[in-house]
Amino acid sequence: MSFRPAEHEAYDRDHAAARDVSVNPIFSRTGEATSVPRFKIPSDPLLPETAYQIVHDDAMLDGNARLNLATFVGTWMDDHANRLYLEAADKNMVDKDEYPATAAVETRCWTMLADLWNAPEPLNAIGTSTIGSSEACMLGGLALKRRWQHARKAAGKSSDRPNLVMSSAVQVCWEKFCNYFDVEARYVPISDDHRCLDGHDLDKYVDENTIGVVVIMGVTYTGVYEPVTEVAAVLDQIQADTGLDIPIHVDGASGAMIAPFVQPDLAWDFRVDRVASINTSGHKYGLVYPGVGWIVWRDTAALPEDLVFRVSYLGGDMPTLAINFSRPGAQVLLQYYLFLRLGWEGYRAVQQTCSDVAQYLSAEIAKFDAFDLWNDGSDIPVFAWRLKEGHTENWNLYHLSDRLRMKGWLVPAYPMPADLVDVTVQRIVVRNGLSHSLAAHLLEDIKTEVEYLDGLESPMPTSGQHPTFHH
Repeated sequence: MSFRPAEHEAYDRDHAAARDVSVNPIFSRTGEATSVPRFKIPSDPLLPETAYQIVHDDAMLDGNARLNLATFVGTWMDDHANRLYLEAADKNMVDKDEYPATAAVETRCWTMLADLWNAPEPLNAIGTSTIGSSEACMLGGLALKRRWQHARKAAGKSSDRPNLVMSSAVQVCWEKFCNYFDVEARYVPISDDHRCLDGHDLDKYVDENTIGVVVIMGVTYTGVYEPVTEVAAVLDQIQADTGLDIPIHVDGASGAMIAPFVQPDLAWDFRVDRVASINTSGHKYGLVYPGVGWIVWRDTAALPEDLVFRVSYLGGDMPTLAINFSRPGAQVLLQYYLFLRLGWEGYRAVQQTCSDVAQYLSAEIAKFDAFDLWNDGSDIPVFAWRLKEGHTENWNLYHLSDRLRMKGWLVPAYPMPADLVDVTVQRIVVRNGLSHSLAAHLLEDIKTEVEYLDGLESPMPTSGQHPTFHH
């Protein structure tokens, strides 16, 4: 089966002359080719300067990462981190015997997170680094499934039809988990009355085959926290009524690195007894470049032993668990660097500043006659708004997104999930680096473009419109 992109085939058929990548004479060297094939490895080598310039020029066509308000992923680190990144680029995280010092740093990091998230005994917790939160979610889901299977088999019951309960606004990695690992996904729909998984009607979705409930600290669509304590209280009542003891996995891809610093008194973590595991993205509000996530289980009992592999480590024994194999060790070292460099107070300052900017922006957006806020960015520094009903028939949020993109800003518009797909929202993610000054420039550009759109005397075309961000 071929997975060759269709556009490659189109080039072959219709644009034979465009198959090569031209080399600008300014960058070419005597004796070198003036073009190289686009879709196959060249027959001859290029000088490094020429190859570099070709790749550099291709990448230059990407958007400005600092102006990308669609992504949660970190786009900036300081010069010392950049130097450390280059020094550690050759380290393979899976090879713990070859790189034992990096393996030790990994253990320190997830133990620090266990402490940050109020594990009863951080040194008795267990965790691992991952490739982002998606792998961490897979591991969290697998642990829930395996614990449920063991309990069912011990009770002499069938373990054939596991299900996992979550909000319809869940990130796509959970859909992938259920698909890849044969778990029925049960989605609790969100609505205007229940804008996230808040425990409402939860008893209609859980049963003896439920391996767990996923609660999101920072819904991708809007940034709101799902209330862990409220969901846990409902599950407590369900257990009292039915005997079903259903654990919670907290998807803290973003919020697990915001709440401890911005809302330290909010109980969402291992302070809630029903929480078995928590994941986060080191490369989101953990502030590291793309490529690292984390998962921590409350204690070793929460992670079935048959999911853990043992490797030789400094003459001893070290547990390891992961889905991915070879992967960068550099980002783990960068995470440790930031834990040391910023400390608790430094993280608090960075995250509070992001929160302040988000709430400043949302308050100003709320003043526009054209918009209704969906939320205000007071959970994670993310907020969304929709076009006020009846404001105009001449334009929509996709048009505004396109107009802002012309000025370099990526501010996505997209429909809400199932049962609210008729609602289109626009969202801003505030990350480290979006200053108050840049935010003020953004507001000026939004004001200019809204005034332009409001001045239209006829409707803008809508053909070909599609979401500019995928969850």
